[in-house]
Amino acid sequence: MAASTNAFEMAQRQFDHVAGLLKLDNSVCEMLRWPLREFHFRIPVRMDDGSLRVFNGYRVQHNDARGPNKGGIRFHPSETIDTIRALATWMTWKCAVADIPLGGGKGGVAIDPATLSVTEKERLCRGFIDQMWHNLGPRMDVPAPDVGTTPQMMGWMMDEYSKLAGAYTPGVITGKPLGGGGSLGRTEATGFGAIYAVREAMKYLGMDPKSSVAALQGFGNVSQYAAIGFREILGGKVACVSYWDRDDRTSYTVSHPDGVDPRYLMTITDQYGSISKEKARGAGYVIEDGMAWLSKDVDVLIPAALEGQITGESVGQISKRVRLLAEGANGPTTPEADEYLKQHEIFNVPDFLCNAGGVTVSYFESVQNDMNFYWTKEEVIQRLDTKMTQAFSSVLEMHTSEKVYMRDAAYMVAINRVVKAMELRGWL
Repeated sequence: MAASTNAFEMAQRQFDHVAGLLKLDNSVCEMLRWPLREFHFRIPVRMDDGSLRVFNGYRVQHNDARGPNKGGIRFHPSETIDTIRALATWMTWKCAVADIPLGGGKGGVAIDPATLSVTEKERLCRGFIDQMWHNLGPRMDVPAPDVGTTPQMMGWMMDEYSKLAGAYTPGVITGKPLGGGGSLGRTEATGFGAIYAVREAMKYLGMDPKSSVAALQGFGNVSQYAAIGFREILGGKVACVSYWDRDDRTSYTVSHPDGVDPRYLMTITDQYGSISKEKARGAGYVIEDGMAWLSKDVDVLIPAALEGQITGESVGQISKRVRLLAEGANGPTTPEADEYLKQHEIFNVPDFLCNAGGVTVSYFESVQNDMNFYWTKEEVIQRLDTKMTQAFSSVLEMHTSEKVYMRDAAYMVAINRVVKAMELRGWL
């Protein structure tokens, strides 16, 4: 995210604004503005060349009033404790707005996983669990994949925890591979969940999905399946996607005159979301500057990359045609950019509502692990659709009844549910 933007300060500003609208007591605000627990640790890893490297790891548990903490583990070179704090906070609101019985957690390691071999990544994953396993568990804190981590990495982590705990414990980690305790539908969950939210927003706005065009930022898991869903579920057109090129260390926007075919692009994309420029150009795709996606003449924008991408400086590039902005990423829009969206009446589906599909199906995975009985893909996707539709409906009702911005409405729904749980448990 932009160097001038601190994710945790942004999360606190958003919370403080809505706490004022709800007239929350100061003591309640103090409990919710900061995480309940934080872990900072070092992970020594023996590298393939025999040298020893030590990595900085973090795990933050924001609030578990509604259930065990839940949240991904990110491997990213610019990872900081404030980013992790912000993401754990947003996870609390995300679980609450989706009305699933979990709290907010998040973890991370400051490393570019593309610089590690497969065996080095495995040692790092197992080392993370070695440092944290006493404070993880199906009834305490359940990690999952996030930026820079994969189902295979979750499988290694689950295996390490099971060894240390002395019992097969698949429910300690979600987002695991199929055949290793994973759930069908988990791969598509976040992207498809965002599309279900977009569908409901379009109904409210009176937009025709089949005549709509979208531009997406990013081409990792979320953006890939959001692009597929926009084409195949809604019947719309995808004008472009963007991606981070690990060789050039810069971002590009990829577009096509006839619209992007995300399933084709996935065949020429590596596991970290970098698209082959040569193969894309050979198939008639146009390669542009990385921020070109923001100014495309489209109806829908879906930022699905990292935090702080739409700022007070960049938001003015948005085309006047845009009616809907759906946040597939966590915290992609700064408070300054929010003001622009309000003034220009661009309907916003906020991040912790829009991208709640991932944690929802992670919750489903935990339920299946507990039962030792697994649902069909169709059952998982249908349950996801139902949950996302209900979550959107509850936020939209708050938006219309209180006449507040959609982000504020989502916060109001989520905070009310967390405060109620804290009251019922005798914390307040």
